[in-house]
Amino acid sequence: MSGTSKAVDTAIPEFKQILGHPAPLWMLFMTEFWERFAFYGIRWALVLYIVAQFHGGAASGEADANLTYGSYLALVYAAALFGGYVADRILGYQRSILIGAIIMAAGLFMIAYPDPTVFKLGLATIITGNGMFKPIISTLVGKIYSAADSRRDSGFTIFYMGINAGAFVSPILTQYLAQHVFNTGDTPAYKIVFIASGVGMLISLVWFFIGRAQLKGIGMPEAQAQSPKRVLYVVLGALVTIPVVYALLAVGAEQLQGVLSVLFILLAVMLLVEGYRNGPVARDKVWAMMIIFFFNILFWMFFEQAGSSFTFLAENIVNRDFGGWIFPTAWFQSVNSTAIITCAPIIAAIWIWLAKRNAEPSIPRKFGLGLIFNGLAFLLLVFALKTLVVDGKIPFWTLFAVYFIQSVGELCLSPIGLSMVTKLAPTRLVGLGMGGWFLSTGIGNNLSGIFASHVSGESGMSVASALSGYNFGFWSLVIGGALLFLLAPLIQKLMHGVK
Repeated sequence: MSGTSKAVDTAIPEFKQILGHPAPLWMLFMTEFWERFAFYGIRWALVLYIVAQFHGGAASGEADANLTYGSYLALVYAAALFGGYVADRILGYQRSILIGAIIMAAGLFMIAYPDPTVFKLGLATIITGNGMFKPIISTLVGKIYSAADSRRDSGFTIFYMGINAGAFVSPILTQYLAQHVFNTGDTPAYKIVFIASGVGMLISLVWFFIGRAQLKGIGMPEAQAQSPKRVLYVVLGALVTIPVVYALLAVGAEQLQGVLSVLFILLAVMLLVEGYRNGPVARDKVWAMMIIFFFNILFWMFFEQAGSSFTFLAENIVNRDFGGWIFPTAWFQSVNSTAIITCAPIIAAIWIWLAKRNAEPSIPRKFGLGLIFNGLAFLLLVFALKTLVVDGKIPFWTLFAVYFIQSVGELCLSPIGLSMVTKLAPTRLVGLGMGGWFLSTGIGNNLSGIFASHVSGESGMSVASALSGYNFGFWSLVIGGALLFLLAPLIQKLMHGVK
């Protein structure tokens, strides 16, 4: 059951070009648009729903909500490790995406049922399906370009911009449906948020099912691996996996961190063994990728406060009153997407402009810039919490700016990271390498929940607890960014010319 996609990866077909890029790029980013609509549709609501539904609205439930949210995100990304393996070795990329989308949609509808056990089983189902979807569609983007194609990084940045359009629309639409269309009281009808997200996931499924012919065979398994039995085996495996993921959600974030660390070590060993088998150049590239993964963990540990502690900050400590109209907390989740859509073409153009002048920063230095921008966002929060508090509230513009600054850092790091994996991972295990990227992101997300729980404390977030936590975030990110700049020449040497 190995090498399912090898035969179709050796040559890239001639694609129709649209706006200077292969036509399948636009089909893939619309598929991801709807998947991100589903993902971000529930993102703003999860921690608020947990506190309202399972803790009676008490602020003491914030810590538990943050931990659950962090563990959920961690497992979403960790599942990509197994999804990459299944796609590489068993099922092929296209069939993995289709099955993953079906499972995710089922989980989104499940969490609309207001029972804590069904809720966590629903989250486990989403996690399982996402593992078979998220890393694979990013891998397909890499496979429609040759490794030497200068448009590759800009293609990933456009893809990243496109998927954020879905992330922009979903919090606004789902909040409006929950608060104004189906609401019968002061609390939003959260189940409508989850149902609308499930519908978005079904649209993603249909879009890819119809549009996959544009790929001209890329991502299809070899002839000997196309047996329908493999699909059945994977579906049965997913059904067995869901209760396992549920158990991991139930053990708590601290214990989960140990499990994720073991998985990361196993992944590193598998990739290094393949790298050593392919010679010193492949070996060095894998080592470079592992170093970048470490700094990726640090970035996401603090970036993902956006869906946890920043949500409670917005709800309780940010002045959202505009003359009687209250800016919805959910809409802060769209600020990140607005910044991505606005800045992505600018940053892509900057990279191209610098590349033409042989002045483009190396991949490690782009990552360092990502960490530093993330740190500057926390510096602004520290400043606001120290000097701008009035009646227990900080000005609206400060949190809005924080999301925006973080997004600039994200653009320096995340789309470049996706492209990096497709260049540095051993050819036979690109899907597994992409799974490793998402696993490192997952570890950062789990740490983000643990960190956010400390920011909220036992009695809910306060100005003092937020100031202490975010000050720690600033120093961690800035020191990490500076260290990465110092290590950049060594990492670049290990990358053997990959840019």
